[in-house]
Amino acid sequence: MRSYLDFEKPVAELEAKVEELKAMGARDGAVSISEEVGRLETKAAQALAEVYANLTPWQKTQVARHPLRPHFVDYCAGLITEFSPLAGDRSFGEDEAIVGGFGRFRGRPVCVLGQEKGSTTETRLRHNFGMAKPEGYRKAVRLMELADRFGLPVLAFVDTAGAFPGIEAEERGQAEAIARSTEACLSLGVPNIALVIGEGGSGGAIAIATANRVLMLEHAIYGVISPEGAASILWRDQGRAHDAATAMKITAQDLLRLGIIDTIVPEATGGAHRDREAAIAAAGNALAAALAEFDGVGAAEIRDRRAAKFLEIGRKL
Repeated sequence: MRSYLDFEKPVAELEAKVEELKAMGARDGAVSISEEVGRLETKAAQALAEVYANLTPWQKTQVARHPLRPHFVDYCAGLITEFSPLAGDRSFGEDEAIVGGFGRFRGRPVCVLGQEKGSTTETRLRHNFGMAKPEGYRKAVRLMELADRFGLPVLAFVDTAGAFPGIEAEERGQAEAIARSTEACLSLGVPNIALVIGEGGSGGAIAIATANRVLMLEHAIYGVISPEGAASILWRDQGRAHDAATAMKITAQDLLRLGIIDTIVPEATGGAHRDREAAIAAAGNALAAALAEFDGVGAAEIRDRRAAKFLEIGRKL
């Protein structure tokens, strides 16, 4: 069943009429309504294209959080073969907010990890809505160090509102774990590519996204805090989240212009949730192109290029 966002109401009404006519035609087979259905489908497609051609940053935030948007497990299933997950940080325990392991990407052995939000009530609770605790980031470090040891590229899929802010996470060293994971990203002698598939929230995202190449889906968002959090701090009013989203420059288009990300991966009109297979295929092509840039490049140069990329941010503004 399709789920519509508030600003998609005109499209929802047209598509509801299409479904109603199709149901009527199926019930009354003698009545030909194909011409009217075709006309409404064209009108709905045009309305959808018009809406998505002019999305505000806050509307993009809503698209990035869409409940039907493909998550890490979907990209992993669609792009990675022979995937073998690893669990635990070898220190405290397992954190299912970050899923990772080893497999093959288009025949090439890789390390793959990502934040998983879950798609049902059960899986959202199990994965803690993609908000990792210290053991999640320490697991990420463990995976990256293994990848470095065996010369395997690292693919990271970013989708989190931020690191888990609970007391127990702070007690177990949340900030230190995020810093260690960021350090592990910077220290890799193998190429690492990060793709923001939904939300890229604060240090929770940076911990696995400090990569040689940072890619971003067209309607994903990436920022130091959520729009609601920024609005609460700046104006003490979460209702102004739309103003915060605009001021923060969290869209892929803004971040590409500012040099924070390297590539925008296109989505189908209406968002990745409207054509999940196309989104996954486009992501795979973008990841393959980014990896190809580092074929034959030595470990020292890979580290130097990564460091130069992040040191350059903000210097050309």
